[in-house]
Amino acid sequence: MQLSLRQEQIVDIVKRYGPITGQQIAEKLKLSRAAIRPDLTVLTMSGILEARPRVGYYLSSKPTEALVAGEIKKIKVGQVKGVPRVIRSEASVYDAIVTMFLEDVGTLIVVDEGGKLDGVISRKDLLKAAIGGGDLQRMPVSVVMTRWPNIVVTTAEETVLAAALKIIEHEVDALPVVRPETDRLKSPEVVGRITKTTITRLFVELGGGR
Repeated sequence: MQLSLRQEQIVDIVKRYGPITGQQIAEKLKLSRAAIRPDLTVLTMSGILEARPRVGYYLSSKPTEALVAGEIKKIKVGQVKGVPRVIRSEASVYDAIVTMFLEDVGTLIVVDEGGKLDGVISRKDLLKAAIGGGDLQRMPVSVVMTRWPNIVVTTAEETVLAAALKIIEHEVDALPVVRPETDRLKSPEVVGRITKTTITRLFVELGGGR
C-alpha cells in the first residue's frame, strides 16, 4: 500500500508517541482533527493502525487485520449495495416520516417517475420540518430535501473503501448508488444504496472469515 506523505507522518508520530489520540496527532501536525480523519480511516482500515476508545491510536500487531484490509480494497459497491428506499418528491413530509419508520432507515432517496435522483431526505430534515410547525400532511418532500446536484453519491464500480470515506467526510448515513450521466447536471438513475450498516456488516463478515 502506497501511503501519502501525511499518512507516513501520522504513522511516524504513532510509532514515537502511541498510544495517542487523534486530537493529539492533529496538534502535532498543526492541523484540525477533521483534516486528518480520512487519513486515520485509511490507516486503520488498512491494518497499519489500531484504535481504542479512551486509549487512542497505536501500531497494529495483528497481521490478519491487514489481510482484511486487503480484501476490503478489492470489493466494489455493486457487490454489497442494497435496495434503495425511495419516495417521490410530491409525497408529503408526513408520508416520508411514515415510510422512514416502516422501512427502519435513516435516509430516503427522492426520485422522479423515471427513477432518476431528485434529492435525499434525512431524519434531521424531517425533524426540522416537524419543529417548524407546518402542516406535514400538505408540505411536499421537495421543500425540505437536499436537491441534486448537491448530493454525495457513489457508483457500483467504486470501491467500498472509497464510499466509506465519503460517508465519513460528509457525515451522512447513506449514499445513493447511481448509474452516472456524462452530463454532471443531469440527474442520474438510482440503482441502489450503501449505508454505514452495510459497511459495518461487511467488516464484521470479513473479520470473521466469512
